[in-house]
Amino acid sequence: DVIIICVPTPLNKFKEPNLKPVQDSASLIKDHLNIGQLVILESSTYPGTTDDLLSKELEKSGLKANEDFFLAYSPEREDPGNKKFSTQTIPKIVGADTSSSRRLAQNLYEQVISEVISVSSSRTAEATKLTENIFRSVNIALVNELKVIYDVMGIDIWEVIDAASSKPFGYMPFYPGPGLGGHCIPIDPFYLTYKAREYDVPTKFIELAGEINTSMPHFVMRKIIDSLSLFSNKSISKSKILIIGMAYKKDIDDFRESPSLTLASILKKNKAKVSYHDNFIPKLPELGDFPNLSGMKSVNLTRKKIESYDAVLIITDHSYLDFELIANHSNLIIDTRNAMVGIKTSATVIKA
Repeated sequence: DVIIICVPTPLNKFKEPNLKPVQDSASLIKDHLNIGQLVILESSTYPGTTDDLLSKELEKSGLKANEDFFLAYSPEREDPGNKKFSTQTIPKIVGADTSSSRRLAQNLYEQVISEVISVSSSRTAEATKLTENIFRSVNIALVNELKVIYDVMGIDIWEVIDAASSKPFGYMPFYPGPGLGGHCIPIDPFYLTYKAREYDVPTKFIELAGEINTSMPHFVMRKIIDSLSLFSNKSISKSKILIIGMAYKKDIDDFRESPSLTLASILKKNKAKVSYHDNFIPKLPELGDFPNLSGMKSVNLTRKKIESYDAVLIITDHSYLDFELIANHSNLIIDTRNAMVGIKTSATVIKA
């Protein structure tokens, strides 16, 4: 009765949308499509995918969209690792180009979702998903840029954000980091920039945010090089580095687009001896984009192990981590998550 398409929508090496998984799914479905079925796309994509690409492929079955079968778009909303919200409690957006398709999609999701919000078209729903992630990308880029500026001035960006957060109106805190990860925020904005080119509309703001966020691992890398030279009198090529956290955010096992991968790869290319610790990711699989990391295994965190490294690089601040153990036995700590705030340590701590 209902077919829901939830497939990846990645980018190619030119930062352009790769909708082949959606196309292939539609091609498979069309050979088995029946009158009266409801097809819903949930994959993040640019406005027009549902009523253009998906509709045209399904209509090769000989059936007419929104007449013989029903078609809708309802973006996935998820915050991995967030225990405050579940699939059931996160409001669901539904968009379709006819009232019949909207009503059917809304009735479906109302069986399991607490609140379903219907919008006027599939394009509006597709744009809603992109807007949510572009909002986050741009604001994260802003604080990342401020981090770089304030670092030169000797100002702690984390203290600034905490102070600014005391304002009860007109401000929403976003936090800097070593770069963006996951399947949404680093990727979705480029779906809109790609589609906007079709209309000859510039997307400078969105593209600049992407450039800033993409540059963050290189900022962290400069911090590592400078800190090793200044405090250990060592070069990268002669250093042992322990990366804490391979996941792109805390308390999850997803390492897609993780800045840890980029940093580990750059460090290895610079002849550093690199290890990582992450209980959520005991072993890295074969990685086409990072072949020099394929098969790496997580090391255990012990006093002796930590003491053996020239620097500990905190990328992911998982809740289970014993930061006091890290603080007490590290020689040098490069902290990209403000994880060491309030923890006494004899080690040199550099925020990056």
